[in-house]
Amino acid sequence: MSTIAAIATPSGVGALSVIRISGPKAHAVLQAATARKTPLPPRMATLVHVRAANGDVLDECMATCFASPASFTGEDVAELTCHGGMLVTQRVLERVFACGARPAEPGEFSRRAFENGKLDLTAAEAIMDIINAGSDLALRAAQSQLSGAIARPIQSAIDTLLNVAAHLEAYIDFPEEDISPQSMADMQTSLKGVEVELTRLCSTANAGRLLREGVSTVIIGAPNAGKSSLLNRLLGFNRAIVSPLPGTTRDTVEESITLGGILLRLRDTAGLRDSADPVEKAGVERTRQALRSADLLLEVQDSTMPLSELPELEGCENVPHLILLNKSDLPEHPSRQNQPGIRISALTGAGIPALHQALAEVFAAQSGEYDTAAAINSRHLHALRAALSSLQAALSGLEANSLPELVAVDLRAALDSLGSITGKVDTDDLLTRIFSTFCLGK
Repeated sequence: MSTIAAIATPSGVGALSVIRISGPKAHAVLQAATARKTPLPPRMATLVHVRAANGDVLDECMATCFASPASFTGEDVAELTCHGGMLVTQRVLERVFACGARPAEPGEFSRRAFENGKLDLTAAEAIMDIINAGSDLALRAAQSQLSGAIARPIQSAIDTLLNVAAHLEAYIDFPEEDISPQSMADMQTSLKGVEVELTRLCSTANAGRLLREGVSTVIIGAPNAGKSSLLNRLLGFNRAIVSPLPGTTRDTVEESITLGGILLRLRDTAGLRDSADPVEKAGVERTRQALRSADLLLEVQDSTMPLSELPELEGCENVPHLILLNKSDLPEHPSRQNQPGIRISALTGAGIPALHQALAEVFAAQSGEYDTAAAINSRHLHALRAALSSLQAALSGLEANSLPELVAVDLRAALDSLGSITGKVDTDDLLTRIFSTFCLGK
């Protein structure tokens, strides 16, 4: 096994930077780079000087050593905390390479932690979710996943399936020992319990997507209703051009904010209307494209104008939809006096707190999912669905008194699918695909 090294802090200028070294020669590499005659004490930050081959001091650093297996990767690890300049950090890293380490690949530290049993795949993926978290709830879910919130129910399901499979295979080996009706009922009860738990995990996939990617929130309305003004008000700065002339917005404008712990990806769109202007027509078409991927619609209406309906929003029937009656600082048109909706003024900010509350309430029915310890990602969902399909085939086989060998095959397929979630039965190609998404130094 080679010894690897990389900068473990973001690129750019800062007060400090960290260089991580891992592998069988990590401590020897550190000792050579610092020209020390004795090894550093473990788990104790020590002031050192990293020196060039000619003895010149490259930087004054703090060094810490961790002995295998009590380290992040499970290998010998050394870390150098250097001054945060880009040039000095690169010079120190080059010296580490010259002393026997090689550049680490993206995600290689975490992959070694996985291969050495320090992490399962769900925990490894949680590390990247923590790094990329864009909201409080996304961070909380990732931290819970890192602590085993997904791995625990998966392992419990695996244990149950193993018990049932062991019972069946014992009968296959010793057919004279018939399966009693009670044993058959117990196996079915156990498998149905697993089915319920896997179905529950599958139901968190949408929440997981929204937590990781954010809620695609499309602001729609007629031209000059105040869509861009609302975007600017929610963001707290002037992002979109605002003009009294209809049709000013010709393209979608996207920005993100965090509201109630949820990341909202706000998209201001061109006003929906028929137009002969080819540029405006292209903008309206982009609005319709945005609607097809929306998780939430904010329909802005000009409350000073007569009540009218937007063109039909095809494909958005099941998308949460809030009606915002804008320009509440001006007299309301008589036709709107009893119209339901949230009355706001994007100009003055009136009604914006009520909009914040309504946005939170839109997802109140799903709050249990958002507050759960973790929510699965698309890879987990694919494996869970495959496991459910095999599990349900096994249940059908038991109920139809199929050959136990056939039921055992279905149970084994379910176990393989569940094992792929935590990494028990993964191929090298899958591992490479997962860990290659990690940042360098992790």
